[in-house]
Amino acid sequence: MPDMNFNHLRYFWEVARDGNLTRTAERLNLSQSAVSVQIRKLEDRLGHPLFERRGRKLHLTEAGRIALDHADTIVGAGQDLIATLRRTGSPRRVLRVGALATLSRNFQIEFLRPLLGQPDVELVLRSGTSVELMQGLETLGLDVVLTNRVPAQDALTTLISHPLSEQALSVVGTPGRVTGATTLVDLLRSSPMIVQTQDSPVRAGFDALCARLGVVPNLAAEVDDMAMMRLLAREDIGLAVLPPIVVKNELHSGILMEAPHRVGLSESFHAVTVKRQFPNPLLDLVLNDLGPTALLP
Repeated sequence: MPDMNFNHLRYFWEVARDGNLTRTAERLNLSQSAVSVQIRKLEDRLGHPLFERRGRKLHLTEAGRIALDHADTIVGAGQDLIATLRRTGSPRRVLRVGALATLSRNFQIEFLRPLLGQPDVELVLRSGTSVELMQGLETLGLDVVLTNRVPAQDALTTLISHPLSEQALSVVGTPGRVTGATTLVDLLRSSPMIVQTQDSPVRAGFDALCARLGVVPNLAAEVDDMAMMRLLAREDIGLAVLPPIVVKNELHSGILMEAPHRVGLSESFHAVTVKRQFPNPLLDLVLNDLGPTALLP
């Protein structure tokens, strides 16, 4: 089998960076047909189309995005070699991870832990809304999305949801607020509460719990960001209802503590991927053998 022609790869890399065949040809002082021929030869060698045309724009196919990842590494290594004459380097693997902007940072770290510190792995981390992140998956700009909101499924969807963890919620606060109440009802009545906003997956459960107990909670804050809930609890403005992993450092240090009363609520965490012909092999390291309690603290 013939070896790769790196000139073909270089022309592909240039067009992929520009996103415009005409612009690339002009910049390289070549004809459009000459550049097109080089890319077609690379596609023939790889056995897959690398671009698809939508209107007047070129968009990378899934194979094109994978080829671009490798091309970035190859071109970068060549530039480093010329610049230093001593760096040999090793191919770097890239995993693009999206996370709901409100998701616990501690949870994200635990998910990524198998890859942290690996010298040949680069992590690209992005946060955003659920809509933005799912669009990133669909356009192959992200490899995986971390969320506590399972995306809607239908016959046409290509999204795959991987359950990572089902974590019990606790009432958490400073020791002065938590100690003293003998029952959950007393605890909920005696202190202002920091809760998630109405659109969160667990807020309905908390409201139903209060209704069953006959408690009208005094809400100190309604927050859509776990990190902010943690900070508000540290500032002692009230008790927070959240997964302990969010405040595991504060629990360990004693700044905050869990109430001994079980609330009977939980929050689920998921990794969402998209059906791909060429899945990122790094996903195996973070998704394999993950059971429903794999990321519990």
